[in-house]
Amino acid sequence: MDIREYSQQIFKLEQGAYEQFKALALQAFYYQRERCKTYREYLELIGKEQLQPTELEQIPFLPIELFKSRDVVTELGERGSAKPQIFTSSATTGMIPSRHIVQDITLYTESFKRGWSRIYGAPYSYNLLALLPSYLEREGSSLVYMAEHLIADVKGCGGEGGFYLYNHKELLDKLLWLEGVCDGSSSRKTLLLGVSFALLNFAEFVKEQIPQSEQRQKLFGKAVIIETGGMKGRGRELTREELHSAISEAFTGAAIHSEYGMAELLSQAYSTNGRSFEPSPWMRILLRDLQDPFRILPCAESGSVGGINIIDLANIGSCCFIETQDRGRITDTTQFTVDGRIKNAELRGCNMLLECK
Repeated sequence: MDIREYSQQIFKLEQGAYEQFKALALQAFYYQRERCKTYREYLELIGKEQLQPTELEQIPFLPIELFKSRDVVTELGERGSAKPQIFTSSATTGMIPSRHIVQDITLYTESFKRGWSRIYGAPYSYNLLALLPSYLEREGSSLVYMAEHLIADVKGCGGEGGFYLYNHKELLDKLLWLEGVCDGSSSRKTLLLGVSFALLNFAEFVKEQIPQSEQRQKLFGKAVIIETGGMKGRGRELTREELHSAISEAFTGAAIHSEYGMAELLSQAYSTNGRSFEPSPWMRILLRDLQDPFRILPCAESGSVGGINIIDLANIGSCCFIETQDRGRITDTTQFTVDGRIKNAELRGCNMLLECK
């Protein structure tokens, strides 16, 4: 398989182009079966090393836990010859973080920029502020890497952008200025990207500083808040409905969006309606039976809750077929919900490779 040609083809995919997606996914499977040691060993352990799939549902998915104990790397030849970028997950206290070795960082850059622009347009149409404490305070965050590049693009087009930790007053002042209620104005839409626990803390600060909900609606009615999920051990995990309700109460009238991504993936999905996520066209969701992880739920059962399996074609340098620890539903041919974590997710899954040294 020609990796350069493959990389060009995945980003030409249009949403809903199932046959083209399937053809590229099958190419990736055969390529990674031979060139990804961790994936090949996993296939051997489950007796699928000679599998000849012809449909997406037949492809085995690698348990995401193996990014904690193995280097999940596919040989890429010249395309992977540069020094790799290593992204790590934001594991809570006492948990082992995942490591995603990205051999060709341009694949990640192109993936997140194309995926983001499908939802929010070109950089000249918005300002971008990022509230990412805990991510900024450690090395190896793929979310920070993404935000850095998007903010740089925004600034390159004359917009406003920047990172914030716990300096809530500075962030509030910047939001107010960008919304044109202080000593400046902006015709751009203002986007605030933030991790859940930080947005909740900032929301409480905003309500203290601006007690009247009517005034907050006037101030933030044109803003877009994009939550990335996760309390990271800073409080109890909230449902998405609870989280959006708390954020909406503070930023009255603002649009509340969600981003679904993780260190083990090079692509993201976005929700603009508070319910379902739309993945990038080179990314597809399948659901597995919660009682039988090797059984993919057929389309007729798409309203059922299942474990979320992800095909991310941009992951050609690691593994494109990931079994996550999240559960959800498919709402139509492409969109899906994320309904929370699978119970005892950290304890389940296939860690058989730990015994194969």
